[in-house]
Amino acid sequence: MEDFVEIAEAAFDGLPEEFRELCGDIQVTVADFADDDVLDSLGIEDPFGLLGLFEGVGLAHGGANSFTGQMPNRVWLYRRPILDYWTSHEDTLAAVIAHVLIHEIGHHFGLSDDDMEAIEASAD
Repeated sequence: MEDFVEIAEAAFDGLPEEFRELCGDIQVTVADFADDDVLDSLGIEDPFGLLGLFEGVGLAHGGANSFTGQMPNRVWLYRRPILDYWTSHEDTLAAVIAHVLIHEIGHHFGLSDDDMEAIEASAD
């Protein structure tokens, strides 16, 4: 678990400074799997089906301003599903973790999954 957290921290630290600054006080948290309540709310039956999750109020919805009692914005990285994905693909573990992290931060910026897929497709 510690190695996984270190890789995630290095991936975040490797992002451009302007990007990290826009993330504000976003927290990156690693768990083995998403909670059952999270999976149920997303309609996901297989716990290996969710690699990461953005939780909070994104910038597009006023997330730059925190309010009393507001939980911090958080990116969840689910270790076991990420490891499972990694073992069946050719990317390095660091690349998979960075991809999931950036994808979830994209939600913080208000981007949808479709938006991010279009961005990735245009970068290939």
